[in-house]
Amino acid sequence: MSDYEHILVGVDLTEESKLVAARAVALANAFEARLSCAHVIEPLSLAYGGDIPMDLTTIQEQIQETAKVHLQEFSAQMGIAEENQHLIFGRPETEIDAIAADIGADLIVVGSHGRHGLALILGSTANGVLHGAPCDVLAVRVGLKELS
Repeated sequence: MSDYEHILVGVDLTEESKLVAARAVALANAFEARLSCAHVIEPLSLAYGGDIPMDLTTIQEQIQETAKVHLQEFSAQMGIAEENQHLIFGRPETEIDAIAADIGADLIVVGSHGRHGLALILGSTANGVLHGAPCDVLAVRVGLKELS
């Protein structure tokens, strides 16, 4: 196995993302790899089925501006350069894979809650990323406090 050269970490900008990003930073340091991060905003029309009888443009723009600021702050804490920060709209599992392919990432790092039962059958973002990834995927277990 060759060393990783470009690592993409997919984050949802929650507190748990810090653990996921810390693993990605450690790997990037160990392999002397470039590190990029991605945050995907799911459009409200997708989240609510598209049958909302109102214009959500203003709300979506506010969400995007807030996410942009949070991504910049988060990335600064992890030492990720602005040109390696990706904020995009869509379904996280497909967009993270697309970004990885576009930037030539050879490892994607994402968080996984290790769901069971119905949630496992329906799939998670980490599972979706894994099945469509153009490269290796590391799923970092998060949310262990809930399991204790």
